[in-house]
Amino acid sequence: MAAPRKYPDELRARAVRLYRESDPKPTIRKLVQQLGVHHEELRIRQAEADAGERADRPPTDMAAENRQLRKKVAELERVNAVLRSARAYFASELDQTRR
Repeated sequence: MAAPRKYPDELRARAVRLYRESDPKPTIRKLVQQLGVHHEELRIRQAEADAGERADRPPTDMAAENRQLRKKVAELERVNAVLRSARAYFASELDQTRR
């Protein structure tokens, strides 16, 4: 279960908007000091990626889909390992009855 959020989503969205609309851009550290929030809480770079302004990280929805697909791949790999073991076992059993 995820920890409860310390700051409301509205504050985070407003802080990201303030950063993006500022000219010249303040440093993130200065902005978070002014707002009194932790710098990791704002997720400015992620908001820029979600808006299509950054290519160095995937958007939030794509990252969530990737996590889901990785889980599915891991599950299918476990199933395949079990099936390979069962195939090897039954093949050895079949070999013994043919001799």
